[in-house]
Amino acid sequence: MPNYEHHEPEFSGTTTDEWEEPRLEDVDTDDLSAVADHFVLSSSGFPPENFTDLTLPVVEPSGGLNRNALQTAKSGGRGVGAVDGLAEDQRAEIEDLIDRLANERFPDADFGE
Repeated sequence: MPNYEHHEPEFSGTTTDEWEEPRLEDVDTDDLSAVADHFVLSSSGFPPENFTDLTLPVVEPSGGLNRNALQTAKSGGRGVGAVDGLAEDQRAEIEDLIDRLANERFPDADFGE
């Protein structure tokens, strides 16, 4: 069973652009620690052992926190609810983090209200 760890992602602004999950080659660095800053969750901790350990991306390769990515991470088939083996208390903490990021950074967001 994976030992999931979550953290608050690093970002430099916000965007409401259409969201497409990033691939490793989309990020302009070979530093896996820097790549991990775009994600909320890792199955091997931070920094991750491999790119494939990362899940719940919410930051664009260009560095902007994406509102649509937050929505995807919160719900849907690739969201926090779909992560196998995640403890319920950690799932709730991640949902709270996503809600807080959305509500603080996007004035029209109504996450978790």
